Amino acid sequence: MSTGLRERKKSATRQALHEAAVRLAIEYGLDRVTVEAIADAAEVSRRTFSNYFASKEEALLYGDLARMRLLLDTVRSRPASEAPWPVLTAAAVEVFQELGTRDPRWLAQVRLVRRHPALAAQQVTTYTSMEDGLTAELSARGVGAPMRARLMAAAFLTALRVAVQAYPDRTGGAPLIAVMQEALAETGKGFLCD
Repeated sequence: MSTGLRERKKSATRQALHEAAVRLAIEYGLDRVTVEAIADAAEVSRRTFSNYFASKEEALLYGDLARMRLLLDTVRSRPASEAPWPVLTAAAVEVFQELGTRDPRWLAQVRLVRRHPALAAQQVTTYTSMEDGLTAELSARGVGAPMRARLMAAAFLTALRVAVQAYPDRTGGAPLIAVMQEALAETGKGFLCD
């Protein structure tokens, strides 16, 4: 099914606001960036900004939300016969493969998150917003008790967030996928029996 013109325009506006937020925060620092400046840089009104995002932090981390939604869709598309933790790991590798290179803008964004508590809180919110969907998917795949499915989903999302935050400090140029696989392997030890 193709996306209509209106939806494509909305998507383009959302992406333009996100890119403007990232660019301005990297250039001037998050504290010096206003919603008005982001709207101006994206060539939209302040009201238009508010139609898409509740805050500059949400706009800046929109890419994370898009990846989390894609991750959930990827998990759902995996064969039902696959074991739960390997499904999560394979989906994460597939989705985050595109971030395998050390993109300076993305690395700068990761560093911004580490320096600003409001961004860190928004990132945690973004990652945990997918917890219900992942829990439901894991339950559908036969993960035991509902608590176990929720713990698995939460542990998986936390491992991803920690890997992303640890990645910029890795020496030797290890790709993000390697850091992520390390974090998921450590975290998954308690879930591999499923």
